[in-house]
Amino acid sequence: MPGALPHGFADQQEIDRAYDPLVPARDAAAANRHFAERSAQARRELAYQAAVPYGPTLAETLDIFPAAQPDAPVFLFIHGGYWRARAARDFSCVAWGPHALGFTTVVVDYALCPAVTLDEIVRQVRAAAAWVLRHIAAHGGDPRRVVVGGHSAGGHLGAMLLNTRWREDYGLPDDPFAGAVLVSGLYDIAPLRYSYLQPAIQLDEGSVLRNSPVQHVRRCATPALLAWGDVEQTAFAQQSQGFHAAWQKAGNRGELAPLAGADHFAVVQAFEEPRSSLCAAMQAFAAERSG
Repeated sequence: MPGALPHGFADQQEIDRAYDPLVPARDAAAANRHFAERSAQARRELAYQAAVPYGPTLAETLDIFPAAQPDAPVFLFIHGGYWRARAARDFSCVAWGPHALGFTTVVVDYALCPAVTLDEIVRQVRAAAAWVLRHIAAHGGDPRRVVVGGHSAGGHLGAMLLNTRWREDYGLPDDPFAGAVLVSGLYDIAPLRYSYLQPAIQLDEGSVLRNSPVQHVRRCATPALLAWGDVEQTAFAQQSQGFHAAWQKAGNRGELAPLAGADHFAVVQAFEEPRSSLCAAMQAFAAERSG
């Protein structure tokens, strides 16, 4: 372990306390039951296309919840789990709010650490986004009105999408997304190399540099809302604030949005409510692109 840890942390125990979402959580078990029940209900009651392939490996699939009407705006959601847990099916529940607002929702699956590296996960999520931009019209979605969403590690991956060279590397428009709603994301992952997560995520100096979104902010026309729960540790607020500062310094549009009374698990439930601030931002971003 180096003499000086990132972000001024004194030791691993301090990093673990700062980034373990269970520490301030009110009732993580109840939250997980909620996700499971509401996700199963979404798959029963909403139109649902499961495990649509977007890449060559078995892990590269996505679940689509088509809107009732064609040519709908699209919510592209990336789940969390610190890159080593969870699956798209665990978060089918995020389709409830967007569906009520007339969106098609796409929930991305990707391979997990340590079976693959974080570099590979980023590659897969970029491939998923490229697939959506090229093919979602065949599933009733409007590729011009794709709003990226992500929670926790998914917030990190959503930020990596914003920093992607879409024209140079994929032959797509430079700024293809109508907006981004990123919740409790990790934008400078350096501290996690020295955390309880390291045996699973296996970061090194190079992977930290390549995959810390705050290090790669580019000029981007996509507006971003950065949210977190105010019951979470201050580290999550600081992550969003640091990325927001870099985002604005590059001349980009961004907004900070702490959610009152929400812990790390409750904050993502805002996507289930069409009247929530997160769904309102999603709707505004899509409407702006329509105009």
